[in-house]
Amino acid sequence: MRPLIDLAHRVRRWAMRVVGWRTTGVKAMVFDRTGALLMIRHRYGNTSLWMLPGGGVARGEEPQAAALREVREETGCVMTGIAPIGMYRARGEGRRDTVHLFRGTTDDGPIADGAEVAEAAFFALDALPETMSPATMRRIAELIGQRVPTGDW
Repeated sequence: MRPLIDLAHRVRRWAMRVVGWRTTGVKAMVFDRTGALLMIRHRYGNTSLWMLPGGGVARGEEPQAAALREVREETGCVMTGIAPIGMYRARGEGRRDTVHLFRGTTDDGPIADGAEVAEAAFFALDALPETMSPATMRRIAELIGQRVPTGDW
């Protein structure tokens, strides 16, 4: 199954670069009662990087609904108290993407979906994993006041 997921990921990235698709996505900063941040590690792409849960917004779907759905699908967690943080432009990998970032909380323990997500866990902000995606590092730096948001993902 993993080889098919990797192949689909590479084909999708190539097609997005060639066609120049515009996409809309969501990411979520989900915190538990202790203030620890929920992060995931994917089974495709750079599998060593921890990042925020999220994904694509379906046609006709509101970004907030997509964020709630993606968090639930990827981690099994139900996000409550959801609030928008901002909207960002992502131009990596040759694509043009709009990313809506939300913040919320959960009382649930994460369980990786096993297909798309290899691992899901909470991390205290002072004990983050060593390998995080650059965008996740930027969002955390903005959250704790070490960086001013620029609007670029």
